[in-house]
Amino acid sequence: MSKKLRPVLIGTLGAASVAALVITTPAFSSAAPAPVAGVSVLAAGDLSAPAKKEIAMKLVSSAENSSLDWKAQYKYIEDIGDGRGYTAGIIGFCSGTGDMLELVEAYTNSVPDNPLAKFLPALRKVNGTDSHAGLGTPFVNAWKQAAATSAFQTAQNNERDRVYFNPAVSQGKSDGLSNLGQFAYYDAIVMHGPGDSSDSFGGIRKAAMKKAKTPAQGGDETTYLKAFFAARKVIMKQEEAHADTSRVDTEQLKFLNEGNFDLHTPLKWKVYGDSYTIN
Repeated sequence: MSKKLRPVLIGTLGAASVAALVITTPAFSSAAPAPVAGVSVLAAGDLSAPAKKEIAMKLVSSAENSSLDWKAQYKYIEDIGDGRGYTAGIIGFCSGTGDMLELVEAYTNSVPDNPLAKFLPALRKVNGTDSHAGLGTPFVNAWKQAAATSAFQTAQNNERDRVYFNPAVSQGKSDGLSNLGQFAYYDAIVMHGPGDSSDSFGGIRKAAMKKAKTPAQGGDETTYLKAFFAARKVIMKQEEAHADTSRVDTEQLKFLNEGNFDLHTPLKWKVYGDSYTIN
């Protein structure tokens, strides 16, 4: 994740940063009609459809990496000084929060003889801290070496989907949300992490549902998404690293105000003042 967006941790890591919550809720038909203001509908799309998923990856990358080229981030790794150790890869896996450890374990299960396998003991020791003990430059170089292989790229894709993308889309469909709503969930779980604490994706969703009903509950999607955005911005503004809410205000809210629930192209938006377009 970008330096602007990784939360600065004070003391121990929050609950949103630990074990992933995999949501297993039933999907609704992608053949449902498009949302109309004031009308309750179920999910109008499927963000996991290849073309829509590619758009989602680019949208997140614009905020996380200031680039639409999300595939260039497999090799990315650095300590951005946020208290989570190393941040790396296409979704900002962190050595201090457990998701990097789970990624390297999964990668090693499928490719035992890989450049990162020897660092597993060190990754287990530093989990939950910002320590580089047993890692350092050799680990950074090994990450970049592994990232040049299709096997490690596949491992990153799989963990992104398992921990972040699939749970967000599944919950979005269960809540009767469109492609835009499903993306709003995905972007939130990427930044805030899965879980039920107030500063996690689950906590933000719960706060929004106290203000508005989801479409699946008979509510209007526009009203619900505005409540979700407002709840998320409260959490974002609690931390300096998240205080700029433009990824909501000049991206997601812009699409909502345009009525672009399907995320149809062309898409034009801004994040941190930088302009982006997907044709």
